[in-house]
Amino acid sequence: MNDSLVSKAFAEFKLSITRAMADQLAEALDQLEPAPLTKENVEALEARPGVYELYLRGERVYVGKASKSKSSKDLPGRLGDHIRKLSGRQGITLDDMSFQCLYVDEDLEAAAPETMLINKYKDKAKQTLPWNFNGFGNNDPGRNRDHSLVKSNHFDAWYPADLDVIVSTGLEPGAHHVTKYLEAVKAALPFNLRYDSKALSPRKTDMPYVVEMPDREVSARELVRRAVEALPQEWQATVLPGYVILYQEESYYRSARLYWSKDHDELVETEGANLRDPKGEVIEESYLNE
Repeated sequence: MNDSLVSKAFAEFKLSITRAMADQLAEALDQLEPAPLTKENVEALEARPGVYELYLRGERVYVGKASKSKSSKDLPGRLGDHIRKLSGRQGITLDDMSFQCLYVDEDLEAAAPETMLINKYKDKAKQTLPWNFNGFGNNDPGRNRDHSLVKSNHFDAWYPADLDVIVSTGLEPGAHHVTKYLEAVKAALPFNLRYDSKALSPRKTDMPYVVEMPDREVSARELVRRAVEALPQEWQATVLPGYVILYQEESYYRSARLYWSKDHDELVETEGANLRDPKGEVIEESYLNE
């Protein structure tokens, strides 16, 4: 028999378990109907591991996972974190968001089902799953990245932190030591507040810096301003696109939106350059930064 004819008579078969699992996961998710991303809906979920999808105005934008490990959170915990983050952003509201999810066994969780789905769905040319590739899932980038120019396609550039969101700190009206005040504010804000806690420790200073908490609703903007007012003149609060930092410095940040500092004990607000980097891609710590 001719070799060319023989070569058409056989082939090698390789079974892709991950592709088969991704197809089954996607098929199961396709049978669901997204529900509004609300606290009530999320709290109705079982405290189990799983995979989930976030939808923005009906378009799937993010695939994530939840686990019950010590370093991560279950489905209600992960989705609750997203509710908190999205509730403190400009240009988007929770009314725009919906979700759906699948519970998965712990054995399947170890196989990274969210990665299977991301690989199945992703198409950067068509901008599918945009939030999986624009920094939405990233945590605090850390002090070393504060001076980096924020990419124009970063989640924080699209939806900056909302300084006018009303925040409930749980603090009673009256005077509070600045360390306790900042701890409460950091825990309550829907975006990150990073500050130099070591410089404010009792071992570092003998000064009782005190912040007055008013007996009324307070915005994130006012909470940060009050902290700067209570601290010495060398402290500066910098509002970056997605978070706020507070350090003893007089520094320039290219992507800063606002600065608060003091001049002769008077609070001064200064506009930042608010620059963005139009080139390059957002660096993801991982698909989901678990």
